[in-house]
Amino acid sequence: MKVRNSLRSVKNQPGSQVVRRRGRTYVINKRNPRLKTRQG
Repeated sequence: MKVRNSLRSVKNQPGSQVVRRRGRTYVINKRNPRLKTRQG
């Protein structure tokens, strides 16, 4: 699965995880809730 470069930098933060919902790719972070991004 291709992940956009903008997501890749957020994905490497501690506590973040890549989640697929309804055909979209999200990066969410429980430790730092401000880090949310979406692709697609």
